[in-house]
Amino acid sequence: MAKTYCIIGAGPAGLCTARHALDVADSSDAVTVFEQTDKIGGLWAYSDSTGKDRNGLDIYSCLYASLRTNLVKQGMGYPDYPIDEDAKTFITIPDVIKQLEGYVEKFQLRRVIRFEHQVVRVTRRFESEQWDVLVKDLCNDRYTTHRFDYVLICNGHYTSPVVPKFPGQEIFQGRQIHSRDYRRSVDFSNQRVLVVGGGHSGVDIAPDLVNHASRVVLSHRCKIPVHTGDRVIQRPVVRLLTATGATFIDGQTEDFDVIIYCTGYRYSVPFLSVDSGVTVHSNSITPLYYHCININQPTMAFIGLPFNGCLMLMMDLQARFCLKFYSGQKRLPSTEEMLQEWQRDRSEREERNLTGKLTHMLAGDLQQRYYDDLARIAEIESLPPVLAKMHADCINSKNEDVNFRNYEYRIVDDHSFIKVPLPADDVDTTAETA
Repeated sequence: MAKTYCIIGAGPAGLCTARHALDVADSSDAVTVFEQTDKIGGLWAYSDSTGKDRNGLDIYSCLYASLRTNLVKQGMGYPDYPIDEDAKTFITIPDVIKQLEGYVEKFQLRRVIRFEHQVVRVTRRFESEQWDVLVKDLCNDRYTTHRFDYVLICNGHYTSPVVPKFPGQEIFQGRQIHSRDYRRSVDFSNQRVLVVGGGHSGVDIAPDLVNHASRVVLSHRCKIPVHTGDRVIQRPVVRLLTATGATFIDGQTEDFDVIIYCTGYRYSVPFLSVDSGVTVHSNSITPLYYHCININQPTMAFIGLPFNGCLMLMMDLQARFCLKFYSGQKRLPSTEEMLQEWQRDRSEREERNLTGKLTHMLAGDLQQRYYDDLARIAEIESLPPVLAKMHADCINSKNEDVNFRNYEYRIVDDHSFIKVPLPADDVDTTAETA
């Protein structure tokens, strides 16, 4: 009997998973992608709107209008559908959407995507070793249960925002939002804005705000100043909020009109039943074989959990890895073998202090090793080392220079690249380049 594949989400992870599932499935009818919005792209499906969509669900796009990626474009295409060669190294939202739409068209993926279908519950059918997937047809307000042999979860990292708790938070009289709801700096004209968080989003949004805000303060726990340009004032961690502003741990107090929490997201899989075989704890999902296959229920996989890597290329590699086993081309290791590998990885990560929210981080040499391990085990082609090297250089540059996007990265061969400054005419001198 033909094996069936359920793919949750039509973002970058879901699209490449569907593309490879169609390659191994007996027919296109065996592959179904459930997407709760009316668009492909996941978080890249930019919307000026925030809050709820027309179906009453949270709008998951967390990008702002002027965004340019902080990763090199070479890691953001797929092996068989790269980003346009003529695009700059650090691309825009339209560049990514154009690439994803072209990918969907090339591999005829729309035929298997059910838009505005929300996955409500995924439950294991132990008597048949299949999965029952309860889905809500949002347009017709109708629930249907579908049965699948395999479930591949591709719903992304950025659906459940983290907002820290501070004393006095309830008495602050200004606006408080998460970075998920930040769209344009002009919306904060002549306002005093406190940005909380020194990660990627905080370091990008704070310089973007200085175009229109009257004052921008970035509060973070980093031991040294981060690179945001001279117009962003940096402060240590917030101790408490007042009715009119914030007091920092160094004793300084300042008034603000708006607080933007650039404090990240947590992994969220609310549709999984308690018998799914995985635990979501401390912002990690365990136990997983190579951060994707559910060890206790190996017909379920997660695509796209690891971060600090080459995004789409990594997702594509993970999808091919999982489908090698699901298609029967490779024998899946025993539960004991998978648990042994998971424990080895966990022990190494504990030694490197990569636990909790860093459980799925591809830090340092772990990135290329991860790609190579997936490829070796599944007997597929790995990613050339030059990509991980460019990624690492890009991250280092971002930590050292607010203008790190004013360079082009060019691949020389599988192991080396060159980095050259953009011509003066191509440098974006507007501050809206975050």
